Amino acid sequence: MLPGWLLMENNAALSYTWPYANEFGQEEQINSDVLILGGGLAGCYAAVAAARKGLSVTLVEKGAIVRSGSAGSGFDHWESACTNPCSRVSPKEITEAYIREQDYYSNGIAHYIECREGYDRLLDMEFFGGKIRDAEGEFQGAEFRDEKTGLLFAYDYKNRFTLRVWGTTFKPALYRELKRLKVNLAERVEATALLTAEEGGGKRGIGAVGMNVRTGKLMIFSARATVLAMSRPARIWLFNPDMVGLCEFRPPQSIGSGHAMGYRAGLEFTMMEKSVRAEFSAAGRSFPPYGAGNNHNTWYAATMVDARGIEIPYVDRDGNELKTVPERYYPAPGQKFFLKGGVIDEAKYEYRGPETLGFDELMKRGYQLPFYADLTRMPEMERRVIWGMMVGQEAKTRVPVLENYTERGFDPQKHILQSYGTGWQSASFLDQERQLFGAPGGIFHDWDLKTNIDGIYAAGDQLYASDCCGFAAATGYYAGRKAAAYARTVNARAPDRGDVRAEKDRLYAPMGRDRGMNWRELNLAVSKAMQNYCGGVKCRSLLLEGLDLLNAYEREYVPQIACSNPHELMRTHEVFDILDVSRLIIHASLLRESSSRPLCFRRSDFPETDPKKDRHFIVLRNEGDRLIKRTVPHSYYGDVEESYQAVNQDYIDEMKEGSYER
Repeated sequence: MLPGWLLMENNAALSYTWPYANEFGQEEQINSDVLILGGGLAGCYAAVAAARKGLSVTLVEKGAIVRSGSAGSGFDHWESACTNPCSRVSPKEITEAYIREQDYYSNGIAHYIECREGYDRLLDMEFFGGKIRDAEGEFQGAEFRDEKTGLLFAYDYKNRFTLRVWGTTFKPALYRELKRLKVNLAERVEATALLTAEEGGGKRGIGAVGMNVRTGKLMIFSARATVLAMSRPARIWLFNPDMVGLCEFRPPQSIGSGHAMGYRAGLEFTMMEKSVRAEFSAAGRSFPPYGAGNNHNTWYAATMVDARGIEIPYVDRDGNELKTVPERYYPAPGQKFFLKGGVIDEAKYEYRGPETLGFDELMKRGYQLPFYADLTRMPEMERRVIWGMMVGQEAKTRVPVLENYTERGFDPQKHILQSYGTGWQSASFLDQERQLFGAPGGIFHDWDLKTNIDGIYAAGDQLYASDCCGFAAATGYYAGRKAAAYARTVNARAPDRGDVRAEKDRLYAPMGRDRGMNWRELNLAVSKAMQNYCGGVKCRSLLLEGLDLLNAYEREYVPQIACSNPHELMRTHEVFDILDVSRLIIHASLLRESSSRPLCFRRSDFPETDPKKDRHFIVLRNEGDRLIKRTVPHSYYGDVEESYQAVNQDYIDEMKEGSYER
């Protein structure tokens, strides 16, 4: 193999030498007590939890941990911090509201962990150096600020369980804490396969294989316990390699490799048949998330006007028009609380008004397009907290939206911002263009966040019905401490050399070809197949044709992919994972033989919607060449409060006695 790499474009060599060492064929083994795969918010918190228990921890991340993952560029709020000193609701109340709102296709275990431990993780973050409160008094006197604690609240100003935070400070603070705790950080390393061993009549996780995405070195990680904390799938139905940019809400390299690894290893999944219409797309069709005026999430509850400047009123759940801006942030009479806009317990809005997506209703009432978010009509504090803090901390908004718009003259005290679409989405999509958004499917687990394979735990977006940043942090820390406890009970196992060799051959195969297909072509082919055969309306014949087509891609296209450097090889591995996840989705879709509103699932050959006999979780796993299915009742996790207490008394006692150390 030649020393150094040449980047190739259209089969023509460019005068650019690959700047990193050539370590293809070399191997490095790293041993630790606990292995964390994924360096986003969930993975970092998992590593902190395990390291605090005094165990050796390795954290594997494909990018640079300081800014990697969906939370790397920031976020503006922390949901369900139900134990903060100002909260008027309990973790159980909010968890059960989530479960009802999701029509019981919900993760009661993980949501309760989020609600019960989310504020603890915020206090951790403050200890790490992240900013969680308005200590400088920037918003002193605002209705959403608690003057004693400096905490800022969003959405429900009465019950105060969702906090506004300075999320751009969080990942750098976590990175510093990981360094302080001496966690072994394997950055720029993609995890590609789980390692398992037969033990006691079943499987046990013993580590993972990965590859350095700059040098090509094979990395072998041996561990007593493993936590999967990677991203949810993406680029399944929608992909345009030339127009990704800022239109993608999550990082485009976060594509669900953990799901693919888990599926190949035999982990159980549920709700993988669920998908919703795309809102933020990698297809280059949408505007930058939160870069168009709207009134959802980051922009909640912005005043909306139509093309004539006529204000579109907010109403409460009983249809009473809300006359003032502050009223928008309080429950209606007789309503105890409401969740954030669009996810509402005891619906706040009688008709689908500006806060939701009621286009037809608004047209009937005579409102004229286009709509605008008009912050000039809002109180100063509300205007400044939306344009300045919320827009500026959320996702990728700080530079491309807040700074760029400001530099180009946008002034929220003078100008209004057009809303492309009728709600928070910024483009329209066809029914067959689905994405795994909004509490999607994922790994099935128990109250320890343990999978069906001993020694393998899951957190964050790897879990079914996953949520936002508070969810990721709380479940990550929880999985980390459970994995640490398990690691103390078992001995290390050496990986099977045959398994390592097989994965090495699979990973390196595209580098042995001088000419061939590019990874982008395969990604486009998979996306088109999923649009055509696993779109908005499904049936058995279409799904089987789609599965046959994806299997044909595996046989015919995968052996043709060629790469010229480790970066292209990493992208190729991602698309191989996308192919596996797509097949998992089709298998799950075949298994649910009815339609379902809460799962956004429609089958023309089984039009009956949500029959009682099918109202359960369908759990599936891959075992060799066999697909194994079982059904699990929605209520399998029991009473969320009692079940949590039964397996977390040690944590409860630590917090109660003040012996919990940061």
